[in-house]
Amino acid sequence: MTQPKQDEKILVIPRNVFFAQGMFQGFLPTKEFQHYQDMVMQHQLFLWRSAVENDPSHKQIIPYLIFEYGNTFFVMQRKSTASEARLKNKYSLGIGGHIRQEDITQASLISWAEREFNEEVSYTGSLNVQPIGLINDDSNEVGQVHLGFVFIIHGDNSNICIRDEHKDGKLLTLDQIQELYPDLEQWSQLVFDYLTTHVMPEKHDQITL
Repeated sequence: MTQPKQDEKILVIPRNVFFAQGMFQGFLPTKEFQHYQDMVMQHQLFLWRSAVENDPSHKQIIPYLIFEYGNTFFVMQRKSTASEARLKNKYSLGIGGHIRQEDITQASLISWAEREFNEEVSYTGSLNVQPIGLINDDSNEVGQVHLGFVFIIHGDNSNICIRDEHKDGKLLTLDQIQELYPDLEQWSQLVFDYLTTHVMPEKHDQITL
């Protein structure tokens, strides 16, 4: 069957495999990233995006990267011209995207995060990457087909901008983000709730890029 011109094969894992030990809903803080990484690598499938966008039997794996500098966080807004109709005009705390087979040059979630970050934003400086948790949100159609691996990326300067012409981005404090809360994407609301109810995660388990 001929695939649409802009279609691509992306990394997914069968829902029943990932949740074989039990499902969770919302944001799950965890330090067991090696366990989840091994599970994804062992059971990875690369299926056409068009075939899985509305298929909750598979979870699309999404690195979800939260950039922080000086207690401010990078917030993006998808414009009305964005390709994902279900997320137009929404604000996002997370820099993220699908993983293609050619993206996996190393069997490491950190390498996926680094690739995604450099693809989505322009930034000059050092980065400390800290895995903090997973997101599964089956309360809406978008969440039902995606699974987020969440990282905080600590930068050493504020020189960051979005590459995608369909998005805008800026650094905001948590208080400023609070004012945008009703217009945050659901995943960003979940991460924001975690950030505001916990002291900023301790800066161990960081990897400098």
